[in-house]
Amino acid sequence: MADFFRLNKVLIFGVGLIGGSFAAALKAAGAVDEVVGFGRSLPGLEEALRLGLIDRIGESVAAEAPDADLVLLATPVGGMAVLMQALAPHLGPQTIVTDGGSTKHDVVANAYAAFGERVGQFVPAHPIAGAENSGPAAARADLYRDRKVVVTPLPENSSVAVARVCDAWRACGAVLHTLTPADHDRVFAAVSHLPHLLSFALVHDLAVRDDRDMFFTFAASGFRDFTRIAASHPEMWRDICLANRAALLDELDRYTAQLATLREALASGDGAALEAAFDSARTARRAWAEGKLV
Repeated sequence: MADFFRLNKVLIFGVGLIGGSFAAALKAAGAVDEVVGFGRSLPGLEEALRLGLIDRIGESVAAEAPDADLVLLATPVGGMAVLMQALAPHLGPQTIVTDGGSTKHDVVANAYAAFGERVGQFVPAHPIAGAENSGPAAARADLYRDRKVVVTPLPENSSVAVARVCDAWRACGAVLHTLTPADHDRVFAAVSHLPHLLSFALVHDLAVRDDRDMFFTFAASGFRDFTRIAASHPEMWRDICLANRAALLDELDRYTAQLATLREALASGDGAALEAAFDSARTARRAWAEGKLV
């Protein structure tokens, strides 16, 4: 194994796709001795245990947290405040807490409120990986391999705390990046949260039409590619959209203005304007796909 900080005991709250894959990857890398799972659903925890994602189901936060090396909060962001409040009185002096949430401003605010003077033990992070399926059965050990993980350290974090979180993600095969919480939320409102909102909106628009069967019958690869993410977890994306609503509303306004420009070109029959916009978008998309700077 590479020179990672070896974890004796990891607690994971939420052992579905994100948390379960984190557990599976750490185990595959030989980076952890014991993974203890917590969750709202006993059947889900039992499935995670049966699949070997966790070694046992947690007894209680009070019993498990004091001697844990690392705690991952892999639940929808809307539920993290309650978990932080439950964890705060029981953190051991060496226990580091991190998260896998897709928004950071709200999570950080909740961490300051819950952990107070011990907020330095919380290192926010966001793995840029996922799939449309959820639950323990969707977890896989290679989910994070060569995928980005964004860490958004707090001023109170020690270098040791940040290194422990980064080491854990590197053991999973991830590539680490650093942003401020504010920059994180602004960027991901544009490149993740808005695309999900648009995908959900299109599918919902068709699904509520009286003749929806006709539309879905003829939908093909373009529709499938654009709407794949509309199969994502509704509760999780509800929480993400609400948590990052200020940045998301800004991006939605920009997108609405772009649609208005294209609508005007379409209404006036301005093919040159449409082609110029399409060509600019194609150039940027190809450059991004090829790993080149736009």
